[in-house]
Amino acid sequence: MSRLETRNLTLAYDRREVVRELDVEIPDRSFTVIIGANGCGKSTLLRALARVLKPARGTVLLDGKAIGEYPARHVARVIGLLPQSPITPDGITVAELVGRGRFPHQGALRRESAEDRAVVERCLTETALTELKDRPVAELSGGQRQRAWIAMALAQDTELLLLDEPTTYLDLAHQIEVMDLCARLHAMGRTVVAVLHDLNQAARYASHLIALRGGELIAAGAPDRVITAELVERAFGLRARIIEDPETGTPLVIPLPTKVTAK
Repeated sequence: MSRLETRNLTLAYDRREVVRELDVEIPDRSFTVIIGANGCGKSTLLRALARVLKPARGTVLLDGKAIGEYPARHVARVIGLLPQSPITPDGITVAELVGRGRFPHQGALRRESAEDRAVVERCLTETALTELKDRPVAELSGGQRQRAWIAMALAQDTELLLLDEPTTYLDLAHQIEVMDLCARLHAMGRTVVAVLHDLNQAARYASHLIALRGGELIAAGAPDRVITAELVERAFGLRARIIEDPETGTPLVIPLPTKVTAK
């Protein structure tokens, strides 16, 4: 049984349905990537998986029980969420930001324990931020800043990590830096779920893909089974050729040129 799944899940904003009757499973210890065109419901689904958005119908199950039935603190100890474009508090250092991830494990007085400090140090090491821990987050590069936010999510010490478009607004080098970090975290045993726009990054890093179109599931499974020319055209309206990535053997999407009629 998957720890995290949905059954007949419908999600809406102001009565406008964005996701409809969705049944998906997040395989345990997988690196699951949710793909699809803009507006198809990717981020909406992720927010529901993290219990940020309440279903209009259906349910999200965590360990076989409706996620809404758990106390918020319990969910925060199981699921870590990195939203899109998080806002950095003024003047906060890397270590202080990462330390905020320990809040679900602390009492009402928010007293830092030896265990909290050890977890923060471990998360800084895992994200290669130890040498930057005393730097203000605002002074970091885009890739470093995103690593700091991921480290904060890791400090929650959760087994499930949800990332909403973690490479948005980053240049290519920083995108790869963040994706390599996610791959390392997955290799260490965490279940990672990410929303990505780049199909080739999704195919290269994911062990499991969920493809959405218009709020509905159109494919799920291993990248070499999901990424097909037919799927790309159906999900994105894009004609493409799929070849084998010469470096990784994973599917590589080559968009086909559109025909231009001469005037």
